[in-house]
Amino acid sequence: MKFRILIVDDEKNIRSGLAAAMEMDGYETVQAENGQEAMKQLLKTDIDLVIADLLMPKMTGEELLKKVSTSYPAIPVIMLTGHGTVDNAVQAMRDGAYDFITKPVNLDRLSLLIKRALVNRKLALEHRQLQDEVSKLERRRHGREMLGKSTAMVKIFQLINQVAPTKAGVLITGESGTGKELVANALHRQSPRKDAPLIKVHCAALSESLLESELFGHEKGAFTGAVGQRKGRFELADSGTIFLDEIGEINQSVQIKILRVLQEKAFERVGGGETISVDVRIIAATNRDLKTEVEEGRFREDLYYRLNIVNIHLPPLRERVEDIPLLAMQYLKECASEHSKNIQGWDPKAAALLLHYSWPGNIRELRNVIESAVILSKGPYIGTSDLPPQFHEERNDNSVSIPLGIPMAEAEKILIRANLNLYSGNKSRTSDMLGIGRKTLHRKLHDYGLENEFQ
Repeated sequence: MKFRILIVDDEKNIRSGLAAAMEMDGYETVQAENGQEAMKQLLKTDIDLVIADLLMPKMTGEELLKKVSTSYPAIPVIMLTGHGTVDNAVQAMRDGAYDFITKPVNLDRLSLLIKRALVNRKLALEHRQLQDEVSKLERRRHGREMLGKSTAMVKIFQLINQVAPTKAGVLITGESGTGKELVANALHRQSPRKDAPLIKVHCAALSESLLESELFGHEKGAFTGAVGQRKGRFELADSGTIFLDEIGEINQSVQIKILRVLQEKAFERVGGGETISVDVRIIAATNRDLKTEVEEGRFREDLYYRLNIVNIHLPPLRERVEDIPLLAMQYLKECASEHSKNIQGWDPKAAALLLHYSWPGNIRELRNVIESAVILSKGPYIGTSDLPPQFHEERNDNSVSIPLGIPMAEAEKILIRANLNLYSGNKSRTSDMLGIGRKTLHRKLHDYGLENEFQ
């Protein structure tokens, strides 16, 4: 990303000199001789930072600052001032200037100020871009937290669209915390049954004896404590959908009854003789390998094949790294609003830690981490110190994980970052290890937006 700087000064030599210095640092420059001309440039050109003299004819630097702060609040402004007007420059900072520098200009100090200001500008632009991306995906997403642009998630969204309108049973598989319940929500919401109930049963949370009663209901006196007739979840889900989460945890006797519902659309309540007919779509989910469970005799093969008409497998978060920024931005918005915090995004190092953590708890863990960081953050950007201890543990194996299914450029970016971290930011050692020249490394750092991480 190449930044463009607007230099505003009524002295041509100062403008030209600053422009030459900025261009040597790799920036594009635009010049204006007064505040009025600067405002015209801002209207027709994308500007990332303004350097403006304080004393100018037609429109002073203070007047220009107020207009930029009002019309372009995300653009930082650095004021130039003579020694006699330092008090005015301090007031300008109170009015919204990023900083000021006295004439004659110390180019090294100005270069440092520009770098710092543009770090914040880059963060703001990335934040806005992510927000726009989240908003676009929200308009066509399949559930409150089902965001994603990775190849794997796009395929899942397409499969949901294809399967939801049918009567087919669906088996959702994946690790804990990958969002299986969200897929069930999406399948029901996009089905012809959307106006009927979606009844959810978390099978692992119920004992064997209680699960049968919960699913199929019971008659009065069927067992101790059964003081009246009670409808089960299948009966309550009639004409709608039932979601059986962690189906791999149920015992053989309950498996037989569920199989009968699939085959005959009928069952009896516990302790009852009346056959009850229902029209229910069954969506099941598990974090177990049901094929192995079948082979080892713990899960009925006939039930497995009746449930697994369509399989939707959710990959773990570590295998869809490109979705992490979108999910993290969505959770940041939600948590910041919930806890009344004004958080705008992450600093680059914190963002890098999010991308390179293995996420054993998947999406559920990501949301918890973001909420914790929002609560602990003291500034507008979440820093590394706001993240939990596991993000600061040192790796002992000097290895790096590169997920399958990502572009070559993203893999190269991961490899370069990992080697720079290994050599504590030493670019000479890193370029030697990677077998590339230092100029090539610097170009790649610029292309991949890693410069600010390893200054």
